[in-house]
Amino acid sequence: MRRFRSTTVVLGGMGVLAATLTACSDEPDKRCVNPVTYKELPKYECKSGGSGTYYYGGTSRGGKVSGGSFDKSGVSRGGFGHGGSSGG
Repeated sequence: MRRFRSTTVVLGGMGVLAATLTACSDEPDKRCVNPVTYKELPKYECKSGGSGTYYYGGTSRGGKVSGGSFDKSGVSRGGFGHGGSSGG
């Protein structure tokens, strides 16, 4: 019975570690967006020859994005256990 409990604790701890690492990723959220209208587009529109551009960070409401940037380096991703700001 003890062996089962210790396995559960180890597996639970691994899940917390994975969630923390994922939430503190240096990669901000990105969406494919029309650069003129700021409306979200299917991901294939951001591939070669498509009409979309990646938009990093921000939020999406009603299919339109705001609060982010077309410049990936212009946004930082915060998260669980992450400061959310960068020094420079």
